[in-house]
Amino acid sequence: MDNWSESAKVSYRRWTNPDLGDEADVVGQTDEDQATDAEICTIASAQADSGAANNSGTNNTTQETFTIDDALESVGFGIFQWKISLLTGLSWIGDAMEMMILSILGPQLHCEWSLPGYQVALITSVVFIGMGFSSPVWGNVSDKYGRKIGLTICMCWTLYYGLLSAFSPLYGWLLGLRGLVGFGIGGAPQSVTLYSEFLPVKARGICITLIGAFWSLGAVFEVLLALWVMPTLGWRWLLGLSAAPVAVFVCFCYWLPESPRFDVQSGHKEKAIATLARIAEDNGKTLPQGTLVDYKQNDRGHIKDLFTPQYWRTTLLLWFIWFANAFSYYGIVLLTTELFQAGDLCGVTQGAKSEPQCRSECKYLTSDDYKDLLWTTLAEFPGLLVILLAVDYLGRKKSMAICFFMFSLFVLPLFACIGRVTLTIFIFISRAFISGGYQVVFIYTPEVFPTEIRALAMGTSSAVARIGALITPFVAQVMLRTSVPFTLSVYCSCSLLAGIASLILPIETCGRGLQESSVIQETGGQTATSRQPNGTTPSMVQ
Repeated sequence: MDNWSESAKVSYRRWTNPDLGDEADVVGQTDEDQATDAEICTIASAQADSGAANNSGTNNTTQETFTIDDALESVGFGIFQWKISLLTGLSWIGDAMEMMILSILGPQLHCEWSLPGYQVALITSVVFIGMGFSSPVWGNVSDKYGRKIGLTICMCWTLYYGLLSAFSPLYGWLLGLRGLVGFGIGGAPQSVTLYSEFLPVKARGICITLIGAFWSLGAVFEVLLALWVMPTLGWRWLLGLSAAPVAVFVCFCYWLPESPRFDVQSGHKEKAIATLARIAEDNGKTLPQGTLVDYKQNDRGHIKDLFTPQYWRTTLLLWFIWFANAFSYYGIVLLTTELFQAGDLCGVTQGAKSEPQCRSECKYLTSDDYKDLLWTTLAEFPGLLVILLAVDYLGRKKSMAICFFMFSLFVLPLFACIGRVTLTIFIFISRAFISGGYQVVFIYTPEVFPTEIRALAMGTSSAVARIGALITPFVAQVMLRTSVPFTLSVYCSCSLLAGIASLILPIETCGRGLQESSVIQETGGQTATSRQPNGTTPSMVQ
């Protein structure tokens, strides 16, 4: 990453009064028209009083300006980005631990509280119900009040109810408190929104993929914590200790800066400049000379903005891709503990009619189960490595498609009655690919939507993903005991369709600068600039 810290060559533009010439008519074009694989249209704007503009018809004054993208390319990737990587990464670790605990908590309470299968599945589903309701809410909060505010509040919420759930006296209490934990976790994807808005173009794909490593670390930490805590202290201690990373994030979130892109959109250009100066100081670089162009938009964060002619197709396809990612990812996680407890796939079918009804017939997770669960969880790291190599070379769309297709391919052998070792290997490979694909969609979504609706797009996409995650426990933990082939067929079919959806997305965002806005105010003096994938700006378009 040393080359990211080098000062990028920035071509500065001179802003010319648009009244002197004809403006480019780009309003109302679709996302395919405005942004292709070869050339991306970025909106740079400058606020101007319309009355003053009308009185300066013959004034040829020009001024040197720069955009947020120009500033980030100039200061590069350095110490500041490393610090914000660690802080936002803590929220990902906490999110992963709260999610991974579901595959461990279910079998334990199934035995300890003598719960039937549907109640065990409901413990998992209620978390995703909370996340589904809250994700658009946190996205709307982040778009209207700031990324920092949205992320901080949701993490405080998660910490509070995560600790309370460890003291649940009854099943109903646990169900309600875990649902409230899910409501808080629904805002965790906003950490990616915030993080992506501090990154230069050439570093964004790799950096957001590496942020995914924090999720993988959280999943591994949870399994190791369970291996240490469960045999002696029990599940209550596991719930309490799993909230530790979120607690650390809350302690240090005061350092977290607000996104300069959000500040510019909100009309707080001074705050944006102060944040950019802070980044430049930490990285040992200097900001470009001139005036930061700004574009204030007060009306932001409406669902209808996702369904304008520019974005409706992208929105619908992405929603299905998010759904399939969550459905398949959490499905393979829950299938892992179910299949390990049975010993093999034939064991699941044979035991379907004799589901344990009393505590003495239950099967607690053994140390061998935890070790195999650890091995399959470690699969996320090679998955990240594959994506790290492919996401900038093949592009976002092809990388997602390959991950879905390979997941389906390696789920197919599970239709046969295979032993525990072979089972572990195929689950390992399947989880590697689906976890890699999940990271790519986290890269693609912030890149394809403009700043004014970026957090909302992440929030609504995450909400749709939670629907998939909500359904998957009833498939992986209930339907599996009725029909193993049908259960696996559902996962294969869903991932195949998602692979096709990835290929037909309208825009490839590899090498593309983040869009500031999807509209151009005709009276604001905006101009459209053609930005090539390498981040240079060849000319002004008037």
